[in-house]
Amino acid sequence: MEILTITTGLIILVGTILFLLFLNIFVPVGLWITAFFSGVKVSLGTMVGMRLRKVKPRLIISPLINATKAGLDLNIGEMEAHFLAGGNIDRVVLALISADKANIGLTFQRATAIDLAGRDVLEAVRVSVNPKVIETPLVAAVAKDGIQLKALARVTVRANIDRLVGGAGEETIIARVGEGIVSTIGSADTHKAVMENPDSISETVLNKGLDSGTAFEILSIDIADVDVGKNIGAQLQIDQSEADKRIAQAKAEERRAMAVAHEQEMTARTQEMRAKVVEAEAEVPLAMAHAFREGKLGVMDYYNMQNIRADTRMRESISRTGPPGEAEEK
Repeated sequence: MEILTITTGLIILVGTILFLLFLNIFVPVGLWITAFFSGVKVSLGTMVGMRLRKVKPRLIISPLINATKAGLDLNIGEMEAHFLAGGNIDRVVLALISADKANIGLTFQRATAIDLAGRDVLEAVRVSVNPKVIETPLVAAVAKDGIQLKALARVTVRANIDRLVGGAGEETIIARVGEGIVSTIGSADTHKAVMENPDSISETVLNKGLDSGTAFEILSIDIADVDVGKNIGAQLQIDQSEADKRIAQAKAEERRAMAVAHEQEMTARTQEMRAKVVEAEAEVPLAMAHAFREGKLGVMDYYNMQNIRADTRMRESISRTGPPGEAEEK
């Protein structure tokens, strides 16, 4: 009997140890006790179910304790579902607590939707409470008088919780503000008007409703700096004049080439006509010989013709040298 009693005691002891090891592995008793005394009602079966679903109970229970202490009533099943969907349950709970303290209407469903959409829901709540300043890059634009201006703007924005899902981000705000600055400077008659009244840019841009469809609400647009750049109008005129000059030079070169070609053509035609004259003159002796043979030209006729040619050469010589008296005076 004594041996049986000792064996039974050992079995009970071993069973107790195994049971405690099972509880320590599958049931975080310490966490359950903490949740119980924090006012969070969660059963041990629920924690065991989390273990079986490969969810660490501490990742769900700790945020639930924080939410309960902050006066929020959250559902542990919805929190576990959001965690299994890949969400960050810690930042969602912190965002809900911050929104509740700031009297911002943010529900658990909207917060989880914002988190699953890839946005930082806690940062969004902070920006909604404490607006942030977005600085645009240096924007260059040209006024109507051709002077370039370079402006730097600072945009104060506040997160719009209702448009965080599906709303455009900071890049869109920066692009729209830059477009508004370019449009405002471009519509100014002179760059001096913009330099004298830079807040006109802010007023014009702000009235365009640039935050439409974005996740932010624009509170103010401040022009931090305006600098004068290049004289783009004068540079364009210089470039145009240079282009016109090159076109005129090209046209003049074309006309010169055509004139040279025409001159060469006329020279060739002159040479051709001279060749024809020489050819015709070469036929004169042949014609005279033929006339002699035919009896149509006599000797006296030939001498008369020679006299006329000699007289013609003499007159041409006199016309080139001038009268004898004039030559002596010279």
